[in-house]
Formats: sequence, C-alpha cells, structure tokens
Amino acid sequence: MIEVQINIDCADANALRAFYCEALGYRAHREAGTYASCIPGAGAVGPKIVLQQVPEPKAVKNRVHLDLVVDDIEAESVRFVALGATRVSAEPVCEGGGCWIVMLDPEGNEICLCDS
Repeated sequence: MIEVQINIDCADANALRAFYCEALGYRAHREAGTYASCIPGAGAVGPKIVLQQVPEPKAVKNRVHLDLVVDDIEAESVRFVALGATRVSAEPVCEGGGCWIVMLDPEGNEICLCDS
C-alpha cells in the first residue's frame, strides 16, 4: 500500500495550513518543528497536506500543483479569493472537454479549480 502526502514549502506553515483547512474542509493535524499538517475533516477526502516552513521565498512556477475538482469553478474561485487566494485566469481555461481557473494560494503556489 502507498499513502500519498503532499508537501508544500512555505514561509508561514500555520497560516497556510489554516488556508487549506478552510478551503478544503480539512482539519489541523500535527505540528513538529517547521512542519504543520492537515488531514481531511468529516466529509472531506484527499491526501494529508504537510506545510514545511522554509527560509527562502518562492522563486519560480511550481513543477507540481493541486487540481481541485469542484462543482462550480466560478463560485469556488470567489470563495478562495475571500480566503486569501488570488485568481490568475480572468476567464476559465477550457480544453480537452474540461475547464479550470488558475489560482494562487496566499503564498503564491498554483492551484487549479477544475470542473472535471
């Protein structure tokens, strides 16, 4: 068996964990040194997310990002912005039968809100 965890480097592990807990319906899990993690809460599904506080700022586009499949990409983009995210796509990007909105979490990590 393989368990998937996602690690995200950040400047403030606790603040970014609070964003992902609220955005994804997760709950705070553990803290150890420069790490803070969150796991799916009641009714949420997904991998554990580990936020690792690092001293260097984000410098380039992520090579890996989260695709979050949601019921309504426009409504979710508004909710994510209210939580501190930034919308990058003025209009949804559509290709291959699906559409998505490119977002940045509060520390500038890419997230796509996808309709399928």
